[in-house]
Amino acid sequence: MIGRLNHIAIAVPDLAAASATYRDSLGARVSEPLDLPEHGVTTVFVELANTKIELLYPLGAESPIGRFLERNPAGGVHHVCYEVEDIHAARDRLMDRGARVLGGGEPTIGAHGKPVLFLHPKDFSGTLIELEQA
Repeated sequence: MIGRLNHIAIAVPDLAAASATYRDSLGARVSEPLDLPEHGVTTVFVELANTKIELLYPLGAESPIGRFLERNPAGGVHHVCYEVEDIHAARDRLMDRGARVLGGGEPTIGAHGKPVLFLHPKDFSGTLIELEQA
């Protein structure tokens, strides 16, 4: 059902510093920041040959990334994103098998302009999973 790894998301306490580290120290191509108010985050994508790293920074007082950083002040891996061909079919299949889909189960539009869903980390070895329609 899942396709390729789309990205690994890392919550960071300082977006500019994290971006500079990837760009200047590692020589990576780094996007401009993009605010996603509907998700409560500002994102930056680090482009790699085979996938991306998404740097996440809180946007607004109710940001889930703000809560994550309260528990993990230095930042850390927040989620892993896999591509799926049909997000609704993937959701239905997962829910039929008992997986919990966060946010009411309806896809929202993610940072790439495509539908996304998040799956409860307790159902996936403690890892928050994002599914993105390819």
